[in-house]
Amino acid sequence: MEAIRTPVPSSEGLRLLAVHAHPDDESSKGAATMAAYVAAGARVMVATCTGGERGDILNAAVGELAHAHRDLGGVRRIEMAEAAAAIGIEHRWLGYVDSGLPEGDPLPPLPAGCFALQPVERAAAPLVKVIREFKPQVMTTYDENGGYPHPDHIHTHSVSMFAFDAAADPEYRPELGEPWTVSKVYYDRGFSPEKFIGLHEAMESAGLESPYAERVAFLRENSDHQMFTWVKNHPTTTRIYSSDFFAVRDNALRAHRTQIDPEGFFFAVPGEVATSAYPWEDFTLARTRVEDYTLDPEQPETDLFAGLR
Repeated sequence: MEAIRTPVPSSEGLRLLAVHAHPDDESSKGAATMAAYVAAGARVMVATCTGGERGDILNAAVGELAHAHRDLGGVRRIEMAEAAAAIGIEHRWLGYVDSGLPEGDPLPPLPAGCFALQPVERAAAPLVKVIREFKPQVMTTYDENGGYPHPDHIHTHSVSMFAFDAAADPEYRPELGEPWTVSKVYYDRGFSPEKFIGLHEAMESAGLESPYAERVAFLRENSDHQMFTWVKNHPTTTRIYSSDFFAVRDNALRAHRTQIDPEGFFFAVPGEVATSAYPWEDFTLARTRVEDYTLDPEQPETDLFAGLR
């Protein structure tokens, strides 16, 4: 499929809800798309399932290092507020505790009370309330592997898909508000192989060292493998032309200074190369309730609200 460089159309009266596991996920996955819709007049909200309390401090140069060691959850709330302001989005915390990323062989049990151990129906209740209050036409979330297999990301998928149905069900928790039917839900494809191959080739064409050379070489030699082993092989159905907002995305990423190294992975490709080679963010249409709406197998969507305008 050939992607089109079609800007997001005027979006007054439309509402987009992005569901994420931790603060910083909204900035690394779909931030430019959200900024594009905000600029086009839509209301955009991020619902963050956990506070990121059990995350690691991934940027040793962060100025708040001592504060972060004392109260990482508190620092990450400040970072989230700054990132939300950078993108221009509304934000809600769902109030769950980060599960952490278990490591070791065998893996240790998840900590009691954490998000990933909450029953899906119970964990979805705050999200159902947000959906019924905000009334989005479109949601974005992760695929069944979580985008990458962190237990909170996988659980975010389960909770999101449950809430997509439950919010429309008048018999599910009526005290959470009047039923609301979300029309479409998308999976974020921030780690799509097409994106990284495109960026890799553009870096080589520009005479620059590609940060993805090793992964792309492996993929080409092992066509039955994925570039990133955790990425599900969903088709990319939707490409949002959002390069005008890559700088907004980068500012939001930098706001999460305990998590994002300004010299690291997310900034490995110069802005002018990324803008020219791959000016889109990718999504997969997972569920739709839009009547008489079908995807064109030869042409990706250019609008998350396609069929709803």
